[in-house]
Amino acid sequence: MELVADRLATVRERIRAVAARANRAAEEITLLAVSKRQSAEAIRAAYAAGQRAFAESYVQEAMEKQAQLCDLDITWHFIGRIQTNKTRQIARQFAWVHGLCDPEHARRLHEQRPPDQPPLAVCVQVNLSGEHSKGGLSPAALPDLLEVCARSARLRVRGLMTLPAPATTEEAQRAPFRSLRILRDHMATPERPLDCLSMGMSEDLEAAILEGSTLVRIGTAIFGPRPTSMSGPMRGQP
Repeated sequence: MELVADRLATVRERIRAVAARANRAAEEITLLAVSKRQSAEAIRAAYAAGQRAFAESYVQEAMEKQAQLCDLDITWHFIGRIQTNKTRQIARQFAWVHGLCDPEHARRLHEQRPPDQPPLAVCVQVNLSGEHSKGGLSPAALPDLLEVCARSARLRVRGLMTLPAPATTEEAQRAPFRSLRILRDHMATPERPLDCLSMGMSEDLEAAILEGSTLVRIGTAIFGPRPTSMSGPMRGQP
């Protein structure tokens, strides 16, 4: 598991280097370790190396890991597609949700968030390319969803998230991130600053940070290739 610590150090150095290029402080950028399909032992190794924020995409798998790792002070983010029959578990088990794009899901998360927990931090996913294979709503639909969230006291919209199509050059990678930043600037208000831009992964974190990302979602560069299957009770999750 020493390799996890080494990879984390490399990712942090990448963030520092590109933050300097962008005349930004590296501390402005949150590193979110995407741990789906990774073992609890790998998460412990990353935690031992100083990582505190982890992201999961499959509810049952995440809940099993949370039980195994309950002795650790982890902030859990949900980054998968939200299923209606999973909103109660998401509302109860996570501090953040990336990928909200349905008003009905927003209402359910609000209603099912326990009142003794802080409001659920939310990033709304925007589909800038119109790809049917990608989740997210269109920019035109964003104002309506933001209004639904504004009426939901147990949700706190922190910002926007996107998952663009792969690109091979830095400029091509930067274009959709720039579009999301411009959209955020247009939609932000003093009451709703949308201070989080959740964008950038292992292959394009530099482009995202150059365009203003405040949170990068990194899996492969930290944990290595994702296992194609899990042994034990987590096998077979969607």
